[in-house]
Amino acid sequence: MKKKSNYLFHLASRTIFLYSIPMTIEYILFVGSALILISIAFTRFSSNLGVPALLLFLAIGMLAGSEGPGGIEFDDPSLAQSIGIVALVIILFAGGLDTKWTDVKPTVWHASSLATIGVFITAMTVGAFVASVLGVSLLSGILMGAIISSTDAAAVFSVLRSRRSGLPKKLKGLLELESGSNDPMAVFLTIGIIQIILNSSASIGGLILLFLIQMGLGALSGIIFGKGMVVFINRLKIDYEGVYPVASLAFAVLCYSATAAIGGSGFLAVYLAGLIAGNNDFVQKKSLLRFFDGLAWLSQIAMFLTLGLFVFPSHLVPVIGAGILVSLFLMFVARPLSVFISLVFSKFELREKAFISWVGLRGAVPIILATFPLIAKLPDAEMIFNLVFFIVLTSALFQAWSIPFSLRALKIDTTTETKREAPFHLPQIESVDTDLVDFFVPNNSAVIGQPIVEKIGRAH
Repeated sequence: MKKKSNYLFHLASRTIFLYSIPMTIEYILFVGSALILISIAFTRFSSNLGVPALLLFLAIGMLAGSEGPGGIEFDDPSLAQSIGIVALVIILFAGGLDTKWTDVKPTVWHASSLATIGVFITAMTVGAFVASVLGVSLLSGILMGAIISSTDAAAVFSVLRSRRSGLPKKLKGLLELESGSNDPMAVFLTIGIIQIILNSSASIGGLILLFLIQMGLGALSGIIFGKGMVVFINRLKIDYEGVYPVASLAFAVLCYSATAAIGGSGFLAVYLAGLIAGNNDFVQKKSLLRFFDGLAWLSQIAMFLTLGLFVFPSHLVPVIGAGILVSLFLMFVARPLSVFISLVFSKFELREKAFISWVGLRGAVPIILATFPLIAKLPDAEMIFNLVFFIVLTSALFQAWSIPFSLRALKIDTTTETKREAPFHLPQIESVDTDLVDFFVPNNSAVIGQPIVEKIGRAH
């Protein structure tokens, strides 16, 4: 009884302390900046431990939430969804900017198949499994399958570009292009199924037409905005270098919002715009790539912290058993089935398809999509959200962590040596056949202390 009394006293004192602090802008900035700095500090340990950074960001958010030591009350699905969408727009645009067309061009049709057929197969198979195992309606099961059907761009970009494993360019390009382009299909399926649940008169033919319109407008808008950004930046000719990142960010946000306003897929448009712009030459390109790289990291941290704050850890406990079953089915049945069917006509080897199946990382996008049923106030909305959150945790903990091991086990790791980062950067010009290379000079080499120009003259 004494221990219980002490616990209640501690809980009450903490609650009184928190509620005694006024929710001013200074308090919000203090909490936000502190959480971001804590997340950045733990990022270093995530690389050493092999734990994905997104998992740590989620954990920090949960610890800072209402049921953690932080005690921050946050229960607004609309705000969480809005923050996630804004962050995802920046992440997709930055991912497109940093993607080389030469790497993804050979896999465009395969990635498109995974982003459409693969997402549909995953949604249907998971939906049927959830309905049969958990006893929910088939539509509720398919809704959950649609929510977790897409691989997450933030998770895939972060893991593939931070690991020091030698992933072949063809596989890397396929996985990045798939993760950047399959969100629209998952969003469409999620919204379409919610409409069917709320309005039984909605027709399948109408939804298919809507999907074609969204994809068509999204692709067209992405091409127009991507090319438009290059022309605008090159003709800006302003002496203030800081204006260029601002203009580029405004282009990305305008691309998403304008496309969504006319009924197109904003996520597809903003990723294609970044991809097109990033594969053209424009002013301040190197500094813009650095700017968006940092902004993408800030967006990831803010998004995962927000989603961590939004979840109630105690609500995850009742769904652990079901969550493990659905996670195992997704990892070992639904994802491999969708990959092997989508790539049935490809020239990928069996071990490469197995690796693609394993890198079906789930991240922030499924959690953001899981807020849609909450906002629509569907009967199984809370159960779906908690299950999706648990599945994302298991995906980040087991799949992302094991990627280097799966590369070596399947014998497709092409790592030869760790490439060091150059101490300075030169702008890359596609039309000029040059490259910046580094090499080691032994301690006993005759070139030590000698001018480079002299050695080059002797070589010629």
